[in-house]
Amino acid sequence: MKKVRAVIFLVASLFVSAAMGQSLKLASLFSSDMVLQQQTDAAIWGQAAPGAKVSVAVSWSKQVAEATADADGRWKTSIKTPKAGGPHRVTVKSGGETVELKNVLSGEVWFCTGQSNMQWKMRGYGVDFWKEDVEAANLPNIRFCQVAQVIALEPQDSVQAKWSVCNPTSVLSFSAIGFFFGRELYEELNVPIGLVSVNWGGSSAETWVAKETLSKQFPEFNARMAEYPKMAAESGVLHMSAQGRPQGLNQRNPAVLYNGMINPLVSFALRGAIWYQGESNVKDPVQYRTLFPAMIQDWRTRWGIGDFPFYYVQIAPFNYKSEPIPVAFLREAQTMALSVPNTGMAVTMDVGDETNIHPKQKKPVAHRLALLALAKTYGKSDLVYSGPLYKACKVEGNQIRLAFDHVDGGLVGNDGEALTHFTISGADRKFVDAEAVIDGDTVVVRAAGVSKPVAVRYGWGNADMPNLANQEGLPAPSFRTDDWPVGNK
Repeated sequence: MKKVRAVIFLVASLFVSAAMGQSLKLASLFSSDMVLQQQTDAAIWGQAAPGAKVSVAVSWSKQVAEATADADGRWKTSIKTPKAGGPHRVTVKSGGETVELKNVLSGEVWFCTGQSNMQWKMRGYGVDFWKEDVEAANLPNIRFCQVAQVIALEPQDSVQAKWSVCNPTSVLSFSAIGFFFGRELYEELNVPIGLVSVNWGGSSAETWVAKETLSKQFPEFNARMAEYPKMAAESGVLHMSAQGRPQGLNQRNPAVLYNGMINPLVSFALRGAIWYQGESNVKDPVQYRTLFPAMIQDWRTRWGIGDFPFYYVQIAPFNYKSEPIPVAFLREAQTMALSVPNTGMAVTMDVGDETNIHPKQKKPVAHRLALLALAKTYGKSDLVYSGPLYKACKVEGNQIRLAFDHVDGGLVGNDGEALTHFTISGADRKFVDAEAVIDGDTVVVRAAGVSKPVAVRYGWGNADMPNLANQEGLPAPSFRTDDWPVGNK
């Protein structure tokens, strides 16, 4: 019975149709109220009778794209999208059947992806928490697309997705970071914004990567993935809830969210992605150094549109009591990912909550992501988009001098107080609290009792909320000057 239910769900979720009984259908990503990425060749696909001719006409030009359904009824083509604007219509015809998409906008499309801090909805802290923002959310040129949460043991062709127009009701069910990010882009760019929410609380990075990539680069996941065919045979390929899942199958299993939620979206035209994840990978920061970049590259390779923008959030301070090694090593792995082309990192060292892994300050996080997009993707050259990033150090007698990139106007303590959460050690690798003083564009660190310092660490405690920033108020991430093995406290 479980397998039957899974098959029924698969059939039901593959495509949406304008009328019952039609053989012509579009993938559910394509519907009225959607946003198409502007000025590009945007893929569009669906299903029709096997061998049937399909035509796609658009209201903004005389172009008509054509396709022929294959033996399984699948068809795919592309349309040239106009500059930002609308509303438009897209009309799809095949064999006397017609599906028409209305109120379609052309604009900027961003995926909002990750785990619970990205998933956290506008109603998540109570409907009054962002009351004024909700009440002012009559923004019809912002559109939301919610992708269903699906665990899949095999790659899927389609997934349930629903577009809605931003208003005070629909906004409550959407990602808070996604909304605040999209609203800022809309206010600055004055073009329609499409936000596609693809996330699952508690998910690990490996679950968002394709099986082929994991098998080649991360053989430690192969044993688990080898169990999937048997699981699929016994209880079905697709799982939306905890009911009926094989034991241990969840949103942390390798490749299963890629299969169910990313593979069906591949080719959908987008500008870029924002990502907030990492809390579920803190136990293995060394693996994350390569796993996270591999995920980014995996997505970019499959979309085939080059190194599209990928901006991510560094995990916030929180008292991870049960973790055996400092979580700062995971934050360090995230900082290392800045070496991946066309990426950017929003730092949250000043907006965490040591008692809550879901800090309430989502607006600053979204603002920092928006700064990255506006500066690096949309060319707003007058914006400061990063806090200070550690660059180099120099031992000067009994002190160490630190240099930074992205000083931008000068270094400050963002609370107006002396710098905090610096530690220093000698060759014994025993770190002690240190005094840190801003000296021009550098920071000088020293401590009584450490006459021959060799290393400095900053913000290295799990729940540390330090205060080093630049004049724009953007914080520095935790960092260390040493390269000692992970686990050294």
